[in-house]
Amino acid sequence: MDFTFIIHIGIISAALLLGSFLRSRIPLLQKYLIPAPIMGGFFLLLFYNYVAPHFELTQDFLDDLVYHLLNISFIAMMLRVPDPDQKKSGRRTLMANTVSLISQYGMQAFFGLLLTLVLINTIMPGLNPAFGVCLPLGFELGPGQAYSISSVWEPMGFEGASSVGLTMAALGFLVGSIGGVILINRALHRGWIDKKYADKIRERSVRVGFSSAGRNERKPGAYITTDGESLDSLSYHTAIVGLTYLISWALMTGLEWVLVRLAGNLGQTLADSLWGVNFIISMFCAVGVRAVMKLFGFDRTVDNHTMNRISGIAVDFTVASSLGAISIAAIAGYWLPILLLLIVGIAITCFFLPWFCSRIFDDFQFFRTLMIFGTGTGTLPTALSLLRVVDPEFETPVATDFIYSNGIMFFLAIPLIMLINLPALSVTQNNPSLFYIMIGICGVYVLIAMIGYFLLARKRSFAQFGRIFYVPEEN
Repeated sequence: MDFTFIIHIGIISAALLLGSFLRSRIPLLQKYLIPAPIMGGFFLLLFYNYVAPHFELTQDFLDDLVYHLLNISFIAMMLRVPDPDQKKSGRRTLMANTVSLISQYGMQAFFGLLLTLVLINTIMPGLNPAFGVCLPLGFELGPGQAYSISSVWEPMGFEGASSVGLTMAALGFLVGSIGGVILINRALHRGWIDKKYADKIRERSVRVGFSSAGRNERKPGAYITTDGESLDSLSYHTAIVGLTYLISWALMTGLEWVLVRLAGNLGQTLADSLWGVNFIISMFCAVGVRAVMKLFGFDRTVDNHTMNRISGIAVDFTVASSLGAISIAAIAGYWLPILLLLIVGIAITCFFLPWFCSRIFDDFQFFRTLMIFGTGTGTLPTALSLLRVVDPEFETPVATDFIYSNGIMFFLAIPLIMLINLPALSVTQNNPSLFYIMIGICGVYVLIAMIGYFLLARKRSFAQFGRIFYVPEEN
């Protein structure tokens, strides 16, 4: 009998419980609203790097778990039945989200490549030109994509490329986790969050992490929509999520087969990239399943609160596992250029991003900024984990709006993904112009983002210029 799966799940569960316990007991953690999954993730980081190897436990399981739970979290969110009374966000919000995402992809790639160009022409002439692309790979796409794409560069002469990619992903998680908490606390003190939501965050139960209400006063977390004698309500909702994920897998498998038959190696490269962002495909499958259920009148059997619980479980386990999957040994190589690349990433995400997003959005400015920040430094689970601090039940349309925008961004990023090997090819083909072409392409993304910004922000484009976050009431 193989208990490997149960052992790993048990270890992650213990880390989550330890994080929750510490949050409930240590005032400093309560003051800065450190999420329990992030604290648990740091324990897993130490455990899987220094303790687990002695018990022949590897981090491979965590990589797979992160991948699948990310898809499941978005399926559960998109299966929720829209509230007819909730105000729907318009096309402008969709465009603002998309422009914000383009700015992060473009700026991280553009300035990462510019830094690489400076290093090659000064103190590190032997640095591979593809090094700069590791910033958006690690910060924007996360460890899975960073590893799968950068590992291709190793046979092309970029020694240790996969380690650099994973290192940037690890540092991105740290910037996202620590920087996100700092942003939230600064928002509370500076009035960037609407008073209604700020008061909820300041409640003792939110600070401690456990409900302070009596046993008979606790809020229900889900409602039963089935007869337990036939099938438990949670089992029913889990089954819908599971079936949707199976449909997503079947669709992706068929799409991969078509791409490989039509385009060979190029099609396989695109298919691998699609598998890396399978959460987008899963999202569309969930929308399709929800539409079919509505057509046959079964949408009334879906309880949004239950779907929130399923999504919440997936997000919590994903965030903790993501941090545990980081290899500390990878950080030892390329320490100087990695440090410089990290400084560039921090400047773009921690300073420019709040300035940019607070002026381009019309509503929930900080919530939307936090979502973009989470994905611009880590992965979507990081963003969702930070968003849950200020919007625990996803009552606002921020998460849903972002998902749709992310789907649009995926198609806009295809040219960038298809040409991402150009810097590495500039070495193998002894053609430096390929490197400069990639810099130019990334510059075009930045230009498009800035044009979109001026069109959407208009009078707010340079309002309160010296402030990192634009507050409409003060203008």
